[in-house]
Order: sequence, then C-alpha cells, then structure tokens
Amino acid sequence: MDIRPAATLVLTRDTENGIEVLLMQRTWEAIFLPGYYVFPGGAVNEQESEAQPHVVGVEDGDISQTMSLDEGGADYMLAAVRECFEEAGILLAQDANGKLVGADHQVHGERQALFRDEVSLAQLCEKHGLVVPLDRLAYLSHWVTPPGPPRRFDTRFFVAVAPEGQVAEHDGQETIDHVWISPAQALEEHRAGQRLLGLPTIRTLRVLCDFSSTAELMRYAHANPPETFPTDPWPALRKGKPVMLEPNAPAYDEAVKLDPEGEGTTRAEIVPGQAVEVAAGVVRLTAPNPGMMTGPGTNTYILGFERFTVIDPGPAHEAHIEKILEVTGGVVDQVLVTHTHLDHSPAVLELKQRTGCRVFGWPAPEGAGQDQFFKADDEPEHGDLIVSEAGILKVIHTPGHASNHLCFLLTDQELLFSGDHIMQGSTVVINPPDGDMKAYVESLYELLEEPVRFIAPAHGFLMGQPEAVIDYLITHRLSREHKIFRSLQALAPVSLKDLTAKAYDDVPAAIHGLAARSALAHLLKLEAEQRAYQSDNLWHTH
Repeated sequence: MDIRPAATLVLTRDTENGIEVLLMQRTWEAIFLPGYYVFPGGAVNEQESEAQPHVVGVEDGDISQTMSLDEGGADYMLAAVRECFEEAGILLAQDANGKLVGADHQVHGERQALFRDEVSLAQLCEKHGLVVPLDRLAYLSHWVTPPGPPRRFDTRFFVAVAPEGQVAEHDGQETIDHVWISPAQALEEHRAGQRLLGLPTIRTLRVLCDFSSTAELMRYAHANPPETFPTDPWPALRKGKPVMLEPNAPAYDEAVKLDPEGEGTTRAEIVPGQAVEVAAGVVRLTAPNPGMMTGPGTNTYILGFERFTVIDPGPAHEAHIEKILEVTGGVVDQVLVTHTHLDHSPAVLELKQRTGCRVFGWPAPEGAGQDQFFKADDEPEHGDLIVSEAGILKVIHTPGHASNHLCFLLTDQELLFSGDHIMQGSTVVINPPDGDMKAYVESLYELLEEPVRFIAPAHGFLMGQPEAVIDYLITHRLSREHKIFRSLQALAPVSLKDLTAKAYDDVPAAIHGLAARSALAHLLKLEAEQRAYQSDNLWHTH
C-alpha cells in the first residue's frame, strides 16, 4: 500500500484565557477517522511546487534541511496553507504591501474553485498578487499512519498564528463543524468521551498546553524542530535468516534499541525458553504457553547480576521454572507479580519453596481465571519503591484489566514492566465485574505522567515511543465508547446483545459474545459517568 505525503496546519490564536486552536470535524461519511476533530490538512499534490515562486520568508533548501529532506519541504508547507484555505476558509497570504489578507479580500470568493481543483494556489497568487510567507509557519511534528487504515499518510504538522480578521468556516463537505478551543479543554472533552480526537491531534494539543501565548509557542517551534525517530527498515534475524523489519513491525523498536548500529544481530521472534537481555541487568524469558490470549507466551523478566528479582514468573510450568532457576543460579531474592491471572503467578509457589524468595503482589480477587493459591509476603502500595540490583522499581497501581494489577517502573532506565495493562499486538480484555473500563482508561492517563522510554509488556517485544502507545490505547477505547454511545442513543431502550450487534458491526459476528463483555464494560463506565443506566435488562441514556 502506498503512503501518501500529507501536511497539516495547526492554527492558533491568542485570547484572554490563553491560546486557542482551530479544530475541524470530519464528516461521518469519511473513510478515515469519521466524525473526528482534526486540524486542517490533506495530501500534498503535484501542483504545490508551482507555487514556490510565490513564497517569501524562507527557501525550500532551509525548510527541507529542517525536515530532514533532500528537497520539497516547501511543498509540504504550501499544501498545509492550501488545505487550510479549502477546509477552513483561512488563507495565510500577504498582498503586495506585505500585509496579511483580511476577511474582505477578493481571494476568498475563489475558495470553492480551489476546493474543486478548478484553480491552483499558484494561479490564485498570480491573479491577486499574493505571496505565501512560509516563515510564519514552524515545523512541529512528523507522523506516519500505522498499518491498518484504508489510507496511510506520511504527514508533517506545522503551526502558525491565524491572520486577524479572517473567520473560520467549515466546507460542509469534508468537514461539518469547527471550533476554536483551548488545547486543555479539547483534551478534557476527549477524555470525557465528548469529542473524538486522533493520536497526532492529542499529542499536538498536549504540546500546545505548555504555552501561554502564540508568540511563545512560535519562538519555541522555530527553535526546536521535532525529534526524529528511525523510519527506515531495520535488519534482524528470523529463524536464523536475515530479514528487514518495517517501522511498525512488532520487533522493530526492540531491534533498534538492542542493535543501534543496525548490524542485524537481534532476533525478530520470541522463542520460549530463550533468555534475551533487553536492558542493562534485565533478561526476558518467555514461558512456553503461546495462545490466542497470551500471544507468543508470558514474559518473565529477571533483574539483577548476582542476586535476582523476578517479575511475573508465569504459569506453573516445570521447564519454565527450571529455566528461571538456571538463569538466576537459584539466587532469587524477590518475586514481583503484576496480577494473579493464571498465566502470570502460579509459578510463585514453587519458586518460593525452592529459593525462599520474598513475594510482592496483591491478593487474588474472586472469579474464574484467578490464582487463588497466590500468597504475598508484601502488598506494596501505589508509589512504593522496591530495590533490585538493576535499579529501583516504582510500584504503580493500574486497575482495569484486573483490580489487583500493578505495573513496575525501573526508574533509572525508564523501563515500564506493564504486565497485561499494555500488551503488544492486541487490546487488553476488560471483563466485568473485576475488569473495569473506567479504571483502565484512568490508569492509562496516569501512566502518561510517568517518565517512560520503553515498555516491557508481559506479551510481546519491547515497545518504544510509549506516549504514542498509551495515547493510541486511550483513543481506541474512547472511539469504541463513542460508537457504543451513538448506538445507544439510536436504539435505547436496548438489550446488551442488540447493542453489541450495532456497535460492533465492524467485527465478525462469531466473536460478538466476547465483544458483548467489552460492550458491557463500556456501558458500566457510561453508567458510572451518569450517561447511561440499566432498567429491566435494557440500557437507556440519561
């Protein structure tokens, strides 16, 4: 699938209450992100370069260097300016006197012609004697749409101050609403399920929250181009043969971290029983329990050099327990358990008997699938610190998947052992009553406040760019919740089964039974927020 170059313009303005930003709501008929609020933007077309003679303020070479491109950086900026005019009716251009065009300029009468491709931005500049001041835009971020959506874009985000006097107006076709809003308010409304936002929009709004004025924001953006991450295929080994990993491959982040020179020495597969050093003093050992719910198997992490701390020893599988004892030489001082599901904690019992280790974790709640034999010597509280030879571990209570779920943050290396709170390659099962969707989303938000560089999940490879990973999980859950709530509004009063059929019409009917558990978790969250309620086995909206 081709990945199209695209550009987005983040328009800002000053108000008495601080910065506001312009968001446009995409039509519900859109193939990509229907109903979402986004910044004006779209694909870069072949005509952008024709407008380069009408550019002032900065040259293509300087722009391209800032964007780590050989050439064509100005085309991205021009696309952002054009798309903003088409979608929002605001044109960032200057007349012959060097004055930004206002709301009464004749060029506004040709917005629809530009939208219909009857005229180009270059032709509008030529006709009206306009130039585009690209020095008024600053490069803010770079996003590539991950695999999955029907369309993928390689998008550059730019920020600019909106020209005074011009009035935003959605086009009524691609966009059906618009709003000037403070970044903090937009994020709060997203968190409350009232406004759909995508991952790049969320991350951009979070950056904007740090600034009290557009002048301050623009100074920062001009002086601090975004950090670049590896985007090229990375060499690795799979079944002993060299392979090239694409940036969104499961093993990519781990390969880049463990093999920064790109020598192709890391393995792009998880092999049960094979010890892999994933960080200084941290070894991953995967149990031989692969499956639909466990992926390649449950990861046990062994921390230390001479005396060891074991995180999630896994199921009571004799070969796996023997491998833990082999790697540690039997010197296990302590065992930490993220939660008591049967693929995480049952091995504790034998390790305790054979090593005398001290056990940290929370008691198993009632219900099937819980290790009722688990006994802890210590029940650490949220925020407690546990010392290991690899460094200090911070205890973070993260309910949602399980009420007793804990994550452990290796503070010096900013490595988060996420258990099942964050998994690779699949969304976490939230199964009431012990599973709690509201608690899960809130726990994810709390993790955003922690300094994390890599996530070490209980299932899968190391995961980089943790903020993006967490934001994606939040967005995924809230997007589904929004669809459930819209379905509830349309069908109420409605049974859980009928609501699931409507809200999960994009997944095979064969798994609607499992989907119903997730739908119930969302409904219970809506009920806790007083947006829905149940009566006589039917669900209603407030």
